[in-house]
Amino acid sequence: MAEENNKLHIKLHVYDTDISVNVLRDDEAYYRRAAKLITDTVNTYAAVFKGRKTDKELLYMALIDIALRFEKESGRNDTAPYSDILGKLTSEIEEALK
Repeated sequence: MAEENNKLHIKLHVYDTDISVNVLRDDEAYYRRAAKLITDTVNTYAAVFKGRKTDKELLYMALIDIALRFEKESGRNDTAPYSDILGKLTSEIEEALK
């Protein structure tokens, strides 16, 4: 019940469509920024390719663009190498202190 009170019903304008969604109150700003990002990205592609590409192709191009940004950012945030190094350093420090 507490989670139900924490939800909002909002309308998002995404490119040329309004979408109703239920979101967690804490996530509302993220949803609105995501909708704006999608709209802006599709509009960028539409400005270049309108008339030469279908709306569906424009949407897929925007989807690939945003997914590529996400994948690149995820790669930059990979902490596994740091965890490995910290583990080795911790082992060396513990050995040295014995």
